[in-house]
Amino acid sequence: MRPAPTPAPYTPGVDPDTDAWFTTFVLENHLDYFAYPGEVATPEQVKFMVFLDEQERYFPCSEATFREVMSRAPSPYLQLRYRTALDHILALIEATIEDPKERAYLTTLIKTKYAHETRDEIMIPSRVEKRLLRIFLNRTHIADPFQETKLKRNKTAADFLASDLFRDAFQHIGDADMTPARAMDQVRTRLDHLAVKRLLSLLTAPEIWTGDRTAPGTEEAIQTLFKLPVSGDAATAFFNFLGIPASGERSPEADRRTILWLANESGEVMVDLAIIRYLVSLGHKVVVAFKAGPLFSKAEIMGTQEDPTLAHALDGSFFIRSDTLTKNQLVDILRQESNLLILSDGTHEKLNLLLTSTTFARLFKEVDCIVARGPEQKNRLFDTPFHFTQDIYSICADASGVAIDFNPKSPQAIKFSHKDLERKAQTIISDMKAAKDDGMAVSFYSGIIGSIPGKIDVAKKLMTVFIAHLEEQFSQTHIINPSLYYEPGMDADDLMFMWEIVQRSGYIDIWRFQTYQDIVTAFQLMGEKVPPEWVGKDATYSTGCTKEMKIAMEVQQVHPEMQIIGPATEKFMRRRDYGIGKMYDQRLGHAAQIPHE
Repeated sequence: MRPAPTPAPYTPGVDPDTDAWFTTFVLENHLDYFAYPGEVATPEQVKFMVFLDEQERYFPCSEATFREVMSRAPSPYLQLRYRTALDHILALIEATIEDPKERAYLTTLIKTKYAHETRDEIMIPSRVEKRLLRIFLNRTHIADPFQETKLKRNKTAADFLASDLFRDAFQHIGDADMTPARAMDQVRTRLDHLAVKRLLSLLTAPEIWTGDRTAPGTEEAIQTLFKLPVSGDAATAFFNFLGIPASGERSPEADRRTILWLANESGEVMVDLAIIRYLVSLGHKVVVAFKAGPLFSKAEIMGTQEDPTLAHALDGSFFIRSDTLTKNQLVDILRQESNLLILSDGTHEKLNLLLTSTTFARLFKEVDCIVARGPEQKNRLFDTPFHFTQDIYSICADASGVAIDFNPKSPQAIKFSHKDLERKAQTIISDMKAAKDDGMAVSFYSGIIGSIPGKIDVAKKLMTVFIAHLEEQFSQTHIINPSLYYEPGMDADDLMFMWEIVQRSGYIDIWRFQTYQDIVTAFQLMGEKVPPEWVGKDATYSTGCTKEMKIAMEVQQVHPEMQIIGPATEKFMRRRDYGIGKMYDQRLGHAAQIPHE
């Protein structure tokens, strides 16, 4: 039972005591980036997935749980959730530990830790469960106590899906199934709709993978499953999104989609993969996210390698191995031929966007929608006050049918897909080509934009003032000012992706890198002295310029007539990679708390 809604219990900056309690909440749950920078995502990475106002602080639990924690009053709701977590671990001890003394020791240890963790009612229940499970795993040295269960469930589901009985039932078509389709293309679309709907209906029968009860043993029983409703407030929208509406009237604008599919339980993931394989056959690209390690009976990434049944179901798929892909690397992967991709979300717990990997965060931002499977993931993505940067569909099932719900992305969320950035790059290239056709020289100016945290506006002004100064000196020269193309919502990787397309186009005659004298001249033109944070700076201080110098050297090998002007090449050694979502080098992470102008 959920507590009754109350007014929002926390607004940052209003009450110091409440602010301190919230800080304690994130610290105790090990969710503070500044305390745990190696584990918790940067605020910028979180914003790839969650659209946050300046005053909002993201928390990875339901709104009901957060309200109870922040109320600082005794909470029967939290205690019930805590007790459920404890019971899961005690049942695990009872099922796996045979030695009476060891069982008694572990039971007492877990109960002691449980009492300590839940005393102040500041812990998220799933975090309590994770800590208790970690104690069990570390003390028993059992790598995965649910491994046999997961293997059995996947095999049971796979056997059912491969059976002649299921295939015959799945292939059977009655006259009513094709209503209202009339034309040939409507028939095809209607068949695709029917196939996906039938596969979804299997999610209502967990006995197909658990074996707890006898799975449907006749064609009639399976046909009865197929007749269960696929409803919810977004069922129609979901099929339309996939381009397979029930009417068969496929929209001419229907696109091939890229979907991030959040897998849930072992066993049912085999049904998920049957659905996904069908979507792939329709031309969609699906990225399936598994857990990074054991979490009860959840589907996890090691099983994709160690479970022969699951490995066979994923045959031919592409595995994304790196947790820290850049945008360029991710786009290259999304462009490759395989339309079924697999990755780990980077966590060992129920959906927690604060702990997911950089690659997962980038994918979340890049795809066309998220599909969240199961009530627990729906809880994190729907029962929350937050808006996300991506459209989210939830698919849940019980014996009565399948429910598909929809959480639209924030209307304020700005997304630059690689296709958007490619179009912007081609527009710039067209301008460069037109300038060349008019007999003009094309010059590209690389300089500091975001490498001094909090000074982006100053950097843009410096670049614009200095380029205007150059334009007064040079005739018949088209100078590209990168600072004019920055738009809110772009991160450094977006910009680098776009500019690399431009820079490798072959239309640049002169590539000028910012010198310290350029900066001095710009401040003089503005009638100002050089501030201390700008003293001695030049393009070698910039992560973007460092990457661009490497590109410039490669371009010059192909187009030796291109001139490179600026600091010596060997001085571009200080910077390597942007922090995710940042405009400055990851080595400058300590400066992240400097307020932006």
